[in-house]
Amino acid sequence: MRTTILDLQKMKRAGQKIPMLTAYDAPSAHWVEAAGIPAILVGDTLGMVVQGHETTLPVTLDEMIYHTRAVMRGTQRALVIIDLPFMTYQVSIEQALTNAGRAFQESGAGAVKLEGGAAMAPTIARLTGIGIPVMAHIGMTPQSVHQFGGFRLQGRSEAAAAQLITDALAVEAAGAFAVVLELIPTPVAKQITAQLSIPTIGIGAGPDCDGQVQVFHDTLGLFEAFTPRHAKQYAALGEAIRAAVQTYIGEVQGGQFPDAAHSFGVEPK
Repeated sequence: MRTTILDLQKMKRAGQKIPMLTAYDAPSAHWVEAAGIPAILVGDTLGMVVQGHETTLPVTLDEMIYHTRAVMRGTQRALVIIDLPFMTYQVSIEQALTNAGRAFQESGAGAVKLEGGAAMAPTIARLTGIGIPVMAHIGMTPQSVHQFGGFRLQGRSEAAAAQLITDALAVEAAGAFAVVLELIPTPVAKQITAQLSIPTIGIGAGPDCDGQVQVFHDTLGLFEAFTPRHAKQYAALGEAIRAAVQTYIGEVQGGQFPDAAHSFGVEPK
């Protein structure tokens, strides 16, 4: 049986931290779940770490559904959350209902995630009203990267911090089951976490959030373009892959591979 949104909320009430990771394909999702991760985000970060774009903006709804279906096939227990990509929910509530409904139905995910605070509260209320669980996302919202002038810390001033608190309370009141806090000062995230009854999931928001989410490729050393300050590398798989492939190249060029153990003969006459 899969983790549910109620399970995550129980973890908050019990003071149990919630670990989350992204995944974008069946093998990655399988190993993430096998390690014990209770919730997986299929983030539109795939535009950067899988597709090679500079931002998340080019990602389409079809691509999100495709990758989420793969993650669903690679898992059995984790709650899988699908990101709604840029301009699939911002035009109108009706557009959001149509696209979120399609993402929810076709991908098999257990919830959707969208960016925005108080301005998106009416949309969140409509989505949850028809039975689609919504994870909100405030602070540094990557789909607004050009408006922010880059991937920058949000909520530094008193007014900006107050707006983040207002946003968090608004998405909770609208029915969001959890909220991602990205790139905001630790004291602000701590205050938001204390005020909300729903889980806060931090990414660059300090240790006081109810949980943490990180990008699979950052955590495992598979993305070389840049390393976010908030990301901790727990393995250097990129270097391990490079070394393994170089060994393969050497063995092919030197004639050591394939050998008898990796070749086939014929039955004796």
